[in-house]
Amino acid sequence: MMSARHMTAGGCSCRCPAPSGRAGRAGCGAAGRVPALSVVATSGLALGALRGPGGSEMETEEGEDRTPLLKESQPDTVPACCSARYNLALLAFFGFFLLYALRVNLSVALVDMVEPNTSLAKNMTSNVCPEHSSTINVPRNTTGEKYSWDADTQGWILGSFFYGYIITQIPGGYLASKIGGKLLLGFGVFGTSVFTLLTPLAANLGVGYLIAVRALEGLGEGVTFPAMHSMWSSWAPPLERSKLLSISYAGAQLGTVVSLPLSGLICYYMNWVYVFYIFGALGVLWFFFWMWLVSDTPETHRSISHVEREYILSSLKDQLSTQKSVPWRPILESLPLWAIVVAHFSYNWTFYTLLTLLPTYMKEILRFDAQENGFLSALPYFGCWLCIILSGQIADYLREKQNLSTVCVRKCFTLIGMIGPAVFLVAAGFIGCNYALAVAFVTISTTLGGFCTSGYSINHLDIAPSYAGILLGITNSFATIPGMVGPVIAKNLTHNNTVGEWQTVFYIAASINLFGAIFFALFASGEVQDWAVSGYHLHRN
Repeated sequence: MMSARHMTAGGCSCRCPAPSGRAGRAGCGAAGRVPALSVVATSGLALGALRGPGGSEMETEEGEDRTPLLKESQPDTVPACCSARYNLALLAFFGFFLLYALRVNLSVALVDMVEPNTSLAKNMTSNVCPEHSSTINVPRNTTGEKYSWDADTQGWILGSFFYGYIITQIPGGYLASKIGGKLLLGFGVFGTSVFTLLTPLAANLGVGYLIAVRALEGLGEGVTFPAMHSMWSSWAPPLERSKLLSISYAGAQLGTVVSLPLSGLICYYMNWVYVFYIFGALGVLWFFFWMWLVSDTPETHRSISHVEREYILSSLKDQLSTQKSVPWRPILESLPLWAIVVAHFSYNWTFYTLLTLLPTYMKEILRFDAQENGFLSALPYFGCWLCIILSGQIADYLREKQNLSTVCVRKCFTLIGMIGPAVFLVAAGFIGCNYALAVAFVTISTTLGGFCTSGYSINHLDIAPSYAGILLGITNSFATIPGMVGPVIAKNLTHNNTVGEWQTVFYIAASINLFGAIFFALFASGEVQDWAVSGYHLHRN
Protein backbone atom coordinates (compact mmCIF):
# COMPACT_ATOMS: atom_id res chain seq x y z
CA MET A 1 0.00 0.00 0.00
CA MET A 2 1.55 3.29 -1.06
CA SER A 3 2.02 6.19 1.32
CA ALA A 4 0.10 9.39 0.75
CA ARG A 5 3.37 11.25 1.04
CA HIS A 6 5.40 12.03 -2.02
CA MET A 7 9.02 12.85 -2.57
CA THR A 8 10.46 15.33 -5.04
CA ALA A 9 13.32 14.70 -7.43
CA GLY A 10 12.47 11.05 -7.90
CA GLY A 11 12.08 10.38 -4.18
CA CYS A 12 15.30 12.05 -3.06
CA SER A 13 13.91 15.05 -1.20
CA CYS A 14 15.24 15.79 2.26
CA ARG A 15 12.22 17.86 3.26
CA CYS A 16 9.66 16.72 5.80
CA PRO A 17 6.31 16.23 4.09
CA ALA A 18 3.08 17.33 5.67
CA PRO A 19 1.33 14.84 7.93
CA SER A 20 -1.36 12.75 6.35
CA GLY A 21 -4.03 10.33 7.48
CA ARG A 22 -3.41 8.35 10.64
CA ALA A 23 0.32 8.93 10.63
CA GLY A 24 1.26 12.16 12.31
CA ARG A 25 4.65 13.68 12.46
CA ALA A 26 7.12 11.58 14.42
CA GLY A 27 10.28 13.50 13.72
CA CYS A 28 11.77 13.64 10.24
CA GLY A 29 15.10 14.50 8.73
CA ALA A 30 16.88 13.75 5.49
CA ALA A 31 17.71 10.32 6.79
CA GLY A 32 14.02 9.63 7.21
CA ARG A 33 12.13 8.58 10.31
CA VAL A 34 13.98 7.99 13.54
CA PRO A 35 11.93 5.46 15.52
CA ALA A 36 10.55 6.33 18.92
CA LEU A 37 12.91 5.55 21.79
CA SER A 38 15.74 4.94 19.30
CA VAL A 39 19.25 4.99 20.65
CA VAL A 40 21.35 7.29 18.53
CA ALA A 41 25.06 7.58 18.01
CA THR A 42 25.48 11.34 18.41
CA SER A 43 23.66 14.36 19.69
CA GLY A 44 23.71 15.64 16.13
CA LEU A 45 21.48 12.79 15.06
CA ALA A 46 19.02 13.60 17.84
CA LEU A 47 19.03 17.23 16.78
CA GLY A 48 18.42 16.13 13.19
CA ALA A 49 15.31 14.34 14.36
CA LEU A 50 13.97 17.65 15.72
CA ARG A 51 15.07 20.04 13.00
CA GLY A 52 14.68 19.94 9.26
CA PRO A 53 17.55 20.32 6.80
CA GLY A 54 17.34 24.09 7.03
CA GLY A 55 17.62 24.10 10.81
CA SER A 56 14.03 25.24 11.47
CA GLU A 57 12.04 23.51 14.15
CA MET A 58 9.64 20.87 12.95
CA GLU A 59 5.91 21.40 13.21
CA THR A 60 3.69 18.64 14.48
CA GLU A 61 0.11 17.76 13.86
CA GLU A 62 -0.85 18.77 17.40
CA GLY A 63 1.56 21.69 17.65
CA GLU A 64 4.04 19.86 19.86
CA ASP A 65 6.90 17.41 19.43
CA ARG A 66 5.47 13.89 19.63
CA THR A 67 8.84 12.13 19.40
CA PRO A 68 9.75 10.40 22.68
CA LEU A 69 13.32 10.28 21.40
CA LEU A 70 14.10 13.67 22.92
CA LYS A 71 12.34 13.01 26.20
CA GLU A 72 14.44 10.01 27.26
CA SER A 73 18.05 9.91 28.35
CA GLN A 74 19.91 7.86 25.78
CA PRO A 75 22.97 5.65 26.30
CA ASP A 76 25.98 5.89 24.05
CA THR A 77 26.03 3.83 20.90
CA VAL A 78 27.12 0.26 21.59
CA PRO A 79 30.54 -0.39 19.98
CA ALA A 80 30.57 -2.73 17.00
CA CYS A 81 33.72 -4.60 18.01
CA CYS A 82 32.92 -7.94 19.70
CA SER A 83 29.21 -7.07 19.85
CA ALA A 84 26.63 -9.83 19.52
CA ARG A 85 25.05 -8.30 16.41
CA TYR A 86 28.38 -8.07 14.57
CA ASN A 87 29.31 -11.58 15.69
CA LEU A 88 26.05 -12.70 14.10
CA ALA A 89 26.97 -10.85 10.91
CA LEU A 90 30.38 -12.57 10.85
CA LEU A 91 28.96 -16.07 11.35
CA ALA A 92 26.33 -15.36 8.69
CA PHE A 93 29.14 -14.14 6.42
CA PHE A 94 30.86 -17.53 6.62
CA GLY A 95 27.53 -19.32 6.23
CA PHE A 96 26.72 -17.56 2.97
CA PHE A 97 30.34 -17.96 1.91
CA LEU A 98 29.84 -21.74 2.07
CA LEU A 99 26.35 -21.62 0.55
CA TYR A 100 27.62 -19.97 -2.60
CA ALA A 101 30.70 -22.16 -2.70
CA LEU A 102 28.33 -25.14 -2.66
CA ARG A 103 26.17 -23.53 -5.32
CA VAL A 104 28.80 -22.55 -7.88
CA ASN A 105 31.36 -25.34 -7.61
CA LEU A 106 29.42 -27.42 -10.15
CA SER A 107 29.84 -24.64 -12.72
CA VAL A 108 33.62 -25.24 -12.69
CA ALA A 109 33.55 -29.00 -12.09
CA LEU A 110 31.11 -29.50 -14.97
CA VAL A 111 33.77 -28.31 -17.43
CA ASP A 112 35.96 -31.22 -16.26
CA MET A 113 33.10 -33.72 -15.98
CA VAL A 114 32.02 -33.60 -19.64
CA GLU A 115 33.74 -35.52 -22.42
CA PRO A 116 35.65 -33.15 -24.74
CA ASN A 117 33.81 -34.02 -27.96
CA THR A 118 30.31 -34.34 -26.58
CA SER A 119 28.72 -31.22 -27.97
CA LEU A 120 28.88 -29.15 -31.12
CA ALA A 121 29.82 -26.20 -28.92
CA LYS A 122 33.12 -27.81 -28.06
CA ASN A 123 33.91 -28.63 -31.66
CA MET A 124 33.18 -25.08 -32.80
CA THR A 125 35.38 -23.42 -30.20
CA SER A 126 38.49 -23.13 -32.36
CA ASN A 127 36.60 -21.11 -34.98
CA VAL A 128 35.79 -18.23 -32.66
CA CYS A 129 38.96 -16.94 -30.99
CA PRO A 130 42.61 -17.94 -31.20
CA GLU A 131 44.18 -19.86 -28.35
CA HIS A 132 44.96 -17.60 -25.42
CA SER A 133 48.27 -19.36 -24.93
CA SER A 134 50.48 -21.11 -27.44
CA THR A 135 51.24 -23.74 -24.82
CA ILE A 136 48.56 -26.37 -24.38
CA ASN A 137 48.27 -27.23 -20.73
CA VAL A 138 47.33 -30.82 -20.10
CA PRO A 139 45.61 -31.33 -16.74
CA ARG A 140 47.89 -33.18 -14.33
CA ASN A 141 45.05 -35.38 -13.17
CA THR A 142 42.74 -37.05 -15.65
CA THR A 143 41.28 -39.79 -13.44
CA GLY A 144 37.90 -38.13 -12.99
CA GLU A 145 34.92 -39.80 -14.62
CA LYS A 146 33.73 -38.24 -17.89
CA TYR A 147 30.11 -38.08 -19.04
CA SER A 148 28.46 -37.70 -22.44
CA TRP A 149 26.23 -34.70 -21.67
CA ASP A 150 25.38 -32.36 -24.53
CA ALA A 151 24.88 -28.59 -24.14
CA ASP A 152 21.15 -28.86 -23.45
CA THR A 153 21.68 -31.48 -20.75
CA GLN A 154 24.34 -29.31 -19.13
CA GLY A 155 21.88 -26.41 -19.10
CA TRP A 156 19.30 -28.52 -17.27
CA ILE A 157 21.90 -29.71 -14.77
CA LEU A 158 22.98 -26.15 -14.00
CA GLY A 159 19.38 -24.94 -13.72
CA SER A 160 18.06 -27.87 -11.64
CA PHE A 161 19.26 -26.33 -8.37
CA PHE A 162 16.72 -23.54 -8.74
CA TYR A 163 13.76 -25.89 -9.17
CA GLY A 164 14.19 -26.86 -5.54
CA TYR A 165 15.30 -23.40 -4.48
CA ILE A 166 12.07 -21.70 -5.56
CA ILE A 167 9.80 -24.08 -3.62
CA THR A 168 11.04 -23.21 -0.12
CA GLN A 169 11.30 -19.42 -0.43
CA ILE A 170 7.88 -18.33 0.88
CA PRO A 171 7.51 -21.30 3.29
CA GLY A 172 10.98 -20.46 4.60
CA GLY A 173 10.01 -16.84 5.28
CA TYR A 174 6.75 -17.87 6.96
CA LEU A 175 8.40 -20.53 9.15
CA ALA A 176 11.16 -18.11 10.13
CA SER A 177 8.55 -15.63 11.35
CA LYS A 178 6.99 -18.37 13.49
CA ILE A 179 9.91 -20.41 14.84
CA GLY A 180 12.89 -18.13 14.20
CA GLY A 181 15.61 -18.15 11.56
CA LYS A 182 18.39 -19.93 13.48
CA LEU A 183 17.21 -23.49 12.92
CA LEU A 184 16.06 -22.86 9.35
CA LEU A 185 19.32 -21.28 8.26
CA GLY A 186 21.42 -23.84 10.12
CA PHE A 187 19.66 -26.89 8.74
CA GLY A 188 19.42 -25.26 5.32
CA VAL A 189 23.21 -25.12 5.11
CA PHE A 190 23.54 -28.58 6.65
CA GLY A 191 21.13 -30.17 4.16
CA THR A 192 22.80 -28.47 1.20
CA SER A 193 26.19 -29.72 2.43
CA VAL A 194 25.02 -33.31 2.79
CA PHE A 195 23.56 -33.42 -0.72
CA THR A 196 26.75 -31.85 -2.08
CA LEU A 197 28.69 -34.76 -0.57
CA LEU A 198 26.36 -37.10 -2.50
CA THR A 199 26.84 -35.33 -5.86
CA PRO A 200 29.62 -37.60 -7.25
CA LEU A 201 27.55 -40.69 -6.44
CA ALA A 202 24.50 -39.18 -8.13
CA ALA A 203 26.52 -38.34 -11.26
CA ASN A 204 27.68 -41.95 -11.51
CA LEU A 205 24.12 -43.23 -11.18
CA GLY A 206 22.89 -41.06 -14.04
CA VAL A 207 21.98 -37.53 -15.08
CA GLY A 208 18.47 -37.87 -13.61
CA TYR A 209 19.91 -38.59 -10.17
CA LEU A 210 22.29 -35.64 -10.45
CA ILE A 211 19.45 -33.29 -11.37
CA ALA A 212 17.41 -34.62 -8.42
CA VAL A 213 20.28 -34.12 -5.95
CA ARG A 214 20.88 -30.58 -7.18
CA ALA A 215 17.17 -29.82 -6.80
CA LEU A 216 17.30 -31.15 -3.21
CA GLU A 217 20.27 -28.86 -2.54
CA GLY A 218 18.10 -26.02 -3.74
CA LEU A 219 15.34 -27.04 -1.32
CA GLY A 220 17.75 -26.72 1.59
CA GLU A 221 19.30 -23.48 0.44
CA GLY A 222 15.94 -21.91 -0.38
CA VAL A 223 15.12 -21.15 3.26
CA THR A 224 18.43 -19.46 4.06
CA PHE A 225 17.95 -15.91 2.78
CA PRO A 226 14.38 -15.52 4.16
CA ALA A 227 15.60 -16.95 7.49
CA MET A 228 18.49 -14.48 7.63
CA HIS A 229 16.25 -11.54 6.75
CA SER A 230 13.85 -12.63 9.49
CA MET A 231 16.70 -12.72 12.04
CA TRP A 232 17.92 -9.28 11.03
CA SER A 233 14.44 -7.86 11.61
CA SER A 234 15.09 -8.54 15.31
CA TRP A 235 18.83 -7.81 15.37
CA ALA A 236 19.60 -4.86 13.07
CA PRO A 237 19.07 -1.30 14.35
CA PRO A 238 17.58 0.77 11.49
CA LEU A 239 20.66 2.96 10.96
CA GLU A 240 22.96 -0.08 10.89
CA ARG A 241 20.96 -2.20 8.47
CA SER A 242 23.07 -1.55 5.40
CA LYS A 243 26.30 -2.29 7.29
CA LEU A 244 25.14 -5.47 9.01
CA LEU A 245 23.34 -6.97 6.04
CA SER A 246 26.09 -6.07 3.59
CA ILE A 247 28.62 -7.84 5.82
CA SER A 248 26.53 -11.00 6.15
CA TYR A 249 25.50 -11.25 2.50
CA ALA A 250 28.95 -10.29 1.19
CA GLY A 251 29.97 -13.80 2.17
CA ALA A 252 28.06 -15.04 -0.87
CA GLN A 253 30.31 -13.08 -3.20
CA LEU A 254 33.51 -14.06 -1.44
CA GLY A 255 32.35 -17.68 -1.52
CA THR A 256 32.12 -17.33 -5.28
CA VAL A 257 35.54 -15.66 -5.41
CA VAL A 258 37.22 -18.47 -3.51
CA SER A 259 35.18 -21.39 -4.85
CA LEU A 260 35.69 -20.73 -8.56
CA PRO A 261 39.51 -20.72 -8.63
CA LEU A 262 39.84 -23.28 -5.85
CA SER A 263 37.49 -25.63 -7.67
CA GLY A 264 39.61 -25.16 -10.79
CA LEU A 265 42.76 -26.04 -8.88
CA ILE A 266 41.15 -29.09 -7.31
CA CYS A 267 40.05 -30.32 -10.73
CA TYR A 268 43.50 -29.60 -12.15
CA TYR A 269 45.65 -31.25 -9.50
CA MET A 270 43.30 -33.76 -7.88
CA ASN A 271 39.92 -34.90 -9.16
CA TRP A 272 36.62 -33.14 -9.68
CA VAL A 273 34.91 -35.31 -7.02
CA TYR A 274 36.95 -33.59 -4.29
CA VAL A 275 35.33 -30.28 -5.21
CA PHE A 276 32.13 -31.61 -3.69
CA TYR A 277 33.71 -33.51 -0.80
CA ILE A 278 35.79 -30.59 0.50
CA PHE A 279 33.10 -27.90 0.38
CA GLY A 280 30.43 -30.28 1.66
CA ALA A 281 32.53 -31.18 4.70
CA LEU A 282 33.19 -27.50 5.50
CA GLY A 283 29.46 -26.80 5.39
CA VAL A 284 28.78 -29.53 7.96
CA LEU A 285 31.50 -28.10 10.22
CA TRP A 286 30.01 -24.59 10.04
CA PHE A 287 26.62 -25.96 11.07
CA PHE A 288 27.90 -26.96 14.52
CA PHE A 289 29.42 -23.51 15.19
CA TRP A 290 26.18 -21.81 14.10
CA MET A 291 24.00 -23.91 16.38
CA TRP A 292 26.34 -23.31 19.33
CA LEU A 293 26.91 -19.55 19.05
CA VAL A 294 23.75 -18.00 17.57
CA SER A 295 20.35 -17.01 19.00
CA ASP A 296 17.18 -15.96 17.19
CA THR A 297 16.73 -12.68 19.09
CA PRO A 298 18.70 -10.40 21.43
CA GLU A 299 16.41 -11.44 24.30
CA THR A 300 17.47 -15.09 24.04
CA HIS A 301 21.19 -14.52 23.45
CA ARG A 302 23.31 -15.95 26.26
CA SER A 303 26.25 -13.56 26.24
CA ILE A 304 24.92 -10.25 24.86
CA SER A 305 25.51 -7.24 27.10
CA HIS A 306 22.54 -5.53 28.73
CA VAL A 307 23.44 -2.23 27.05
CA GLU A 308 23.52 -3.74 23.57
CA ARG A 309 20.26 -5.62 24.14
CA GLU A 310 18.48 -2.43 25.19
CA TYR A 311 20.05 -0.50 22.32
CA ILE A 312 18.71 -2.96 19.73
CA LEU A 313 15.28 -3.38 21.30
CA SER A 314 14.67 0.34 21.78
CA SER A 315 15.75 1.17 18.22
CA LEU A 316 13.19 -1.29 16.83
CA LYS A 317 10.40 -0.47 19.28
CA ASP A 318 7.96 1.19 16.87
CA GLN A 319 8.89 -0.77 13.75
CA LEU A 320 7.73 -4.27 14.67
CA SER A 321 4.23 -5.69 14.65
CA THR A 322 2.70 -7.76 17.42
CA GLN A 323 0.06 -9.23 15.12
CA LYS A 324 0.19 -13.01 15.02
CA SER A 325 -1.58 -13.31 11.68
CA VAL A 326 0.18 -12.37 8.46
CA PRO A 327 -1.60 -9.60 6.46
CA TRP A 328 -1.31 -11.47 3.17
CA ARG A 329 -3.70 -9.31 1.15
CA PRO A 330 -2.09 -5.95 2.00
CA ILE A 331 1.31 -7.51 1.39
CA LEU A 332 0.36 -8.72 -2.08
CA GLU A 333 -1.30 -5.37 -2.91
CA SER A 334 1.77 -3.36 -1.87
CA LEU A 335 3.31 -1.57 -4.87
CA PRO A 336 6.66 -1.00 -3.07
CA LEU A 337 6.90 -4.78 -2.64
CA TRP A 338 6.31 -5.34 -6.36
CA ALA A 339 9.00 -2.77 -7.10
CA ILE A 340 11.42 -5.00 -5.16
CA VAL A 341 10.10 -8.08 -6.99
CA VAL A 342 10.79 -6.58 -10.42
CA ALA A 343 14.24 -5.31 -9.41
CA HIS A 344 15.18 -8.62 -7.79
CA PHE A 345 14.05 -10.63 -10.82
CA SER A 346 15.90 -8.34 -13.23
CA TYR A 347 19.16 -8.28 -11.31
CA ASN A 348 19.17 -12.06 -10.84
CA TRP A 349 18.75 -12.68 -14.55
CA THR A 350 22.17 -11.19 -15.17
CA PHE A 351 23.69 -12.53 -11.96
CA TYR A 352 22.65 -16.15 -12.46
CA THR A 353 23.43 -16.18 -16.16
CA LEU A 354 27.00 -15.12 -15.45
CA LEU A 355 27.29 -17.22 -12.29
CA THR A 356 26.51 -20.48 -14.07
CA LEU A 357 27.95 -19.78 -17.53
CA LEU A 358 30.96 -17.52 -16.97
CA PRO A 359 33.38 -20.49 -16.70
CA THR A 360 32.00 -21.79 -20.00
CA TYR A 361 32.39 -18.35 -21.62
CA MET A 362 35.97 -18.11 -20.37
CA LYS A 363 36.83 -21.53 -21.77
CA GLU A 364 34.88 -21.73 -25.03
CA ILE A 365 35.12 -18.12 -26.23
CA LEU A 366 38.18 -16.59 -24.57
CA ARG A 367 40.09 -19.91 -24.60
CA PHE A 368 41.54 -19.80 -21.10
CA ASP A 369 42.72 -23.11 -19.69
CA ALA A 370 41.28 -24.77 -16.58
CA GLN A 371 43.58 -22.97 -14.14
CA GLU A 372 43.14 -19.51 -15.66
CA ASN A 373 39.42 -20.15 -16.04
CA GLY A 374 38.84 -20.49 -12.32
CA PHE A 375 40.83 -17.41 -11.35
CA LEU A 376 39.42 -15.15 -14.05
CA SER A 377 35.85 -16.35 -13.46
CA ALA A 378 36.29 -15.37 -9.81
CA LEU A 379 37.69 -11.89 -10.49
CA PRO A 380 34.29 -10.23 -11.17
CA TYR A 381 32.91 -11.54 -7.88
CA PHE A 382 35.90 -10.30 -5.94
CA GLY A 383 35.10 -6.82 -7.22
CA CYS A 384 31.45 -7.33 -6.28
CA TRP A 385 32.44 -8.42 -2.77
CA LEU A 386 34.49 -5.27 -2.24
CA CYS A 387 31.65 -3.14 -3.60
CA ILE A 388 29.10 -4.74 -1.26
CA ILE A 389 31.23 -4.05 1.82
CA LEU A 390 31.99 -0.45 0.85
CA SER A 391 28.50 0.41 -0.39
CA GLY A 392 26.98 -0.80 2.88
CA GLN A 393 29.17 1.58 4.83
CA ILE A 394 28.44 4.45 2.45
CA ALA A 395 24.68 3.86 2.46
CA ASP A 396 24.39 4.02 6.24
CA TYR A 397 26.74 7.00 6.36
CA LEU A 398 24.46 8.90 3.97
CA ARG A 399 21.41 8.04 6.06
CA GLU A 400 22.93 8.48 9.52
CA LYS A 401 24.46 11.84 8.68
CA GLN A 402 21.06 12.87 7.25
CA ASN A 403 22.33 13.71 3.83
CA LEU A 404 19.75 11.55 2.03
CA SER A 405 16.48 9.84 2.86
CA THR A 406 16.22 6.07 3.02
CA VAL A 407 14.19 5.84 -0.18
CA CYS A 408 16.69 8.02 -2.06
CA VAL A 409 19.63 5.87 -0.94
CA ARG A 410 17.84 2.67 -1.94
CA LYS A 411 16.86 4.04 -5.37
CA CYS A 412 20.25 5.58 -6.17
CA PHE A 413 22.17 2.46 -5.18
CA THR A 414 19.80 0.25 -7.18
CA LEU A 415 20.12 2.42 -10.28
CA ILE A 416 23.92 2.32 -10.08
CA GLY A 417 23.88 -1.41 -9.38
CA MET A 418 21.66 -2.28 -12.35
CA ILE A 419 22.24 0.27 -15.10
CA GLY A 420 26.03 0.20 -14.67
CA PRO A 421 26.24 -3.58 -15.15
CA ALA A 422 23.91 -3.41 -18.15
CA VAL A 423 26.17 -0.91 -19.93
CA PHE A 424 29.39 -2.85 -19.38
CA LEU A 425 27.78 -6.19 -20.15
CA VAL A 426 26.69 -4.93 -23.56
CA ALA A 427 30.17 -3.48 -24.07
CA ALA A 428 31.68 -6.89 -23.29
CA GLY A 429 29.81 -8.32 -26.24
CA PHE A 430 31.43 -5.86 -28.67
CA ILE A 431 35.09 -6.45 -27.93
CA GLY A 432 35.19 -9.92 -29.43
CA CYS A 433 38.40 -11.77 -28.61
CA ASN A 434 40.15 -8.93 -26.77
CA TYR A 435 40.92 -10.93 -23.62
CA ALA A 436 41.90 -8.04 -21.37
CA LEU A 437 38.88 -5.89 -22.21
CA ALA A 438 36.48 -8.83 -21.96
CA VAL A 439 37.64 -9.67 -18.46
CA ALA A 440 37.72 -5.97 -17.47
CA PHE A 441 34.17 -5.23 -18.69
CA VAL A 442 32.64 -8.33 -17.13
CA THR A 443 34.47 -7.53 -13.90
CA ILE A 444 33.25 -3.91 -13.84
CA SER A 445 29.71 -5.07 -14.67
CA THR A 446 29.59 -7.54 -11.78
CA THR A 447 31.37 -5.18 -9.39
CA LEU A 448 28.83 -2.40 -9.87
CA GLY A 449 26.08 -4.91 -9.15
CA GLY A 450 27.29 -4.90 -5.56
CA PHE A 451 25.53 -1.57 -5.01
CA CYS A 452 22.20 -3.40 -5.17
CA THR A 453 22.86 -5.05 -1.80
CA SER A 454 22.31 -1.65 -0.17
CA GLY A 455 19.51 -0.88 -2.64
CA TYR A 456 16.52 -3.09 -3.34
CA SER A 457 18.12 -6.11 -1.64
CA ILE A 458 17.47 -4.90 1.91
CA ASN A 459 14.46 -2.71 1.14
CA HIS A 460 12.22 -5.42 2.64
CA LEU A 461 13.44 -4.38 6.09
CA ASP A 462 12.63 -0.74 5.34
CA ILE A 463 9.02 -1.28 4.38
CA ALA A 464 8.05 -4.16 6.72
CA PRO A 465 10.63 -5.27 9.31
CA SER A 466 8.25 -7.73 11.00
CA TYR A 467 7.57 -9.52 7.73
CA ALA A 468 10.97 -9.11 6.09
CA GLY A 469 11.54 -12.87 5.85
CA ILE A 470 8.17 -13.43 4.17
CA LEU A 471 8.72 -10.51 1.80
CA LEU A 472 12.14 -11.82 0.83
CA GLY A 473 10.60 -15.24 0.27
CA ILE A 474 8.10 -13.67 -2.12
CA THR A 475 10.64 -11.58 -4.04
CA ASN A 476 13.22 -14.38 -4.11
CA SER A 477 10.62 -16.80 -5.49
CA PHE A 478 10.23 -14.58 -8.55
CA ALA A 479 13.96 -13.88 -8.60
CA THR A 480 14.74 -17.61 -8.73
CA ILE A 481 12.98 -18.00 -12.08
CA PRO A 482 16.01 -16.52 -13.93
CA GLY A 483 18.20 -19.18 -12.33
CA MET A 484 15.86 -21.86 -13.64
CA VAL A 485 15.40 -20.64 -17.21
CA GLY A 486 18.37 -18.31 -17.72
CA PRO A 487 21.09 -20.98 -18.13
CA VAL A 488 18.79 -23.12 -20.30
CA ILE A 489 17.98 -20.19 -22.61
CA ALA A 490 21.63 -19.11 -22.73
CA LYS A 491 22.79 -22.63 -23.56
CA ASN A 492 20.21 -22.87 -26.34
CA LEU A 493 21.32 -19.52 -27.73
CA THR A 494 25.01 -20.49 -27.79
CA HIS A 495 25.04 -23.88 -29.51
CA ASN A 496 27.82 -22.75 -31.85
CA ASN A 497 29.63 -20.63 -29.25
CA THR A 498 30.09 -17.66 -31.55
CA VAL A 499 30.68 -14.12 -30.33
CA GLY A 500 27.39 -13.09 -31.90
CA GLU A 501 25.49 -15.69 -29.91
CA TRP A 502 27.00 -14.52 -26.66
CA GLN A 503 26.19 -10.92 -27.60
CA THR A 504 22.53 -11.93 -27.72
CA VAL A 505 22.80 -13.42 -24.22
CA PHE A 506 24.34 -10.17 -22.94
CA TYR A 507 21.74 -7.98 -24.69
CA ILE A 508 18.85 -9.86 -23.11
CA ALA A 509 20.39 -9.61 -19.64
CA ALA A 510 21.14 -5.88 -20.02
CA SER A 511 17.62 -5.07 -21.26
CA ILE A 512 16.00 -6.87 -18.33
CA ASN A 513 18.35 -5.07 -15.91
CA LEU A 514 17.43 -1.68 -17.34
CA PHE A 515 13.70 -2.33 -17.05
CA GLY A 516 14.03 -3.45 -13.42
CA ALA A 517 16.03 -0.38 -12.46
CA ILE A 518 13.47 2.02 -13.92
CA PHE A 519 10.52 0.23 -12.31
CA PHE A 520 12.16 0.28 -8.88
CA ALA A 521 13.04 3.97 -9.20
CA LEU A 522 9.42 4.81 -9.96
CA PHE A 523 7.60 2.76 -7.33
CA ALA A 524 9.96 1.92 -4.44
CA SER A 525 9.44 3.25 -0.90
CA GLY A 526 11.64 3.79 2.15
CA GLU A 527 8.77 3.93 4.64
CA VAL A 528 7.42 1.31 7.00
CA GLN A 529 4.08 0.46 5.42
CA ASP A 530 0.94 0.95 7.51
CA TRP A 531 -0.01 -2.75 7.30
CA ALA A 532 3.38 -3.76 8.71
CA VAL A 533 3.09 -2.29 12.23
CA SER A 534 0.72 -2.72 15.13
CA GLY A 535 -2.07 -0.14 15.05
CA TYR A 536 -1.51 0.48 11.34
CA HIS A 537 0.59 3.62 11.88
CA LEU A 538 2.80 4.75 9.05
CA HIS A 539 6.38 5.64 9.89
CA ARG A 540 9.38 6.99 8.13
CA ASN A 541 12.74 5.19 8.29
